[in-house]
Amino acid sequence: MTYLELYNALNYVDHSRTKRREMSNLILNAPTHIKPLMEIAFQVDDPVSCKACWVLEFTAKEHLGYLFPSIDTFVHNIGSVHLDPAVRPIAKICEILMKSYFQLKDKETLDALNDEHLESITSACFDWLIGDHKVAAKAYSMTSLLLLGRKFDWIHPELRMILEQNYQNGSAAYKARARMTLAKLR
Repeated sequence: MTYLELYNALNYVDHSRTKRREMSNLILNAPTHIKPLMEIAFQVDDPVSCKACWVLEFTAKEHLGYLFPSIDTFVHNIGSVHLDPAVRPIAKICEILMKSYFQLKDKETLDALNDEHLESITSACFDWLIGDHKVAAKAYSMTSLLLLGRKFDWIHPELRMILEQNYQNGSAAYKARARMTLAKLR
């Protein structure tokens, strides 16, 4: 499948799990398509990029290791994603990466991510947490930052301060995740 064919196929993906899974299965069966999928995902002003991010998330859930040959591209570009339908899946992928790295201590993930990658993910997560984004992206960022704080000492105090400052103005879902995160920080 060429880049253009992939781009055109993404036009038929909608928000339904069925369509996202179908496209993800195409990628899982041909992992060489990850690179062009990421290229489309990081054309951040193109609405099709959101669809590519959805498919990337489904792919990461099924086989995280397929992202590793392009991890530099992924980490380098996550900070530029700004459309809400794209931010949520990118934040989710970061959470999946951090859980794999810190909780599962997956060797493939440990080998793929270096300190520079972790610092870029940290920066993006803080941006999503304090920015004008939907709760899901903020929640995934809280989890990622909680885990990243195991490696970088300065993260937990900053995370605590942000959560406490924003708690009163947060939605019910934000408050619930913030309470859970703050409890783990104590």
